[in-house]
Amino acid sequence: MTSRAHKPVHLAVYDTFADWETGHATAHLARGGYEVRTVALLADRPVTTIGGVRIQPDLALAGLRPEDSSLLILTGADLWDTTDDLAPFARKARAFLDAGVPVAAICGATAGLAREGLLDDRAHTSAAPVYLDATGYKGGEHYVDADAVSDGGLITAGPTEPVAFAREVLGGLGVFEGELLDAWYRLFHDSDVTAYETLQGAQE
Repeated sequence: MTSRAHKPVHLAVYDTFADWETGHATAHLARGGYEVRTVALLADRPVTTIGGVRIQPDLALAGLRPEDSSLLILTGADLWDTTDDLAPFARKARAFLDAGVPVAAICGATAGLAREGLLDDRAHTSAAPVYLDATGYKGGEHYVDADAVSDGGLITAGPTEPVAFAREVLGGLGVFEGELLDAWYRLFHDSDVTAYETLQGAQE
């Protein structure tokens, strides 16, 4: 636990982490009162993102317990499709969902969850149906052609939808709701300046 009103949000980090996919979500979670902590396979070794940014993790995956977290975020990475190195994160996602703690996965992380069987019975989305079909998973009938999908505590999105992904995360954790959530999305996704006025008015 932290001194804030919420349990932390845990952001999985690993080499080839896709920098652009979680920035909207983590920035506004932090502004909304959530501490964002990074979790890696090993806490004592920095990881390097696709953009070359080095991240020193806060804790090791083995020490992460669902009961200590508000949400686990899994971002895309080349390693999801080239090795089995990230499979432990998908197994941790199963533990979170089994414990009733939400998980949010974008881009390649959705393939990792597909391989773990976590998309077999839940509505979900990703980059494209054929991308997940290549994993051999059994959830094709539950694929939804949408920017982001929430079902049973699991949020999924494709690599081109970081704002929609953030919308589902922020709405799910109550950072923004209703009209404010819609205004936030219109501002950052559609560059709708009238939405800014709605957000500013709510803060006054």
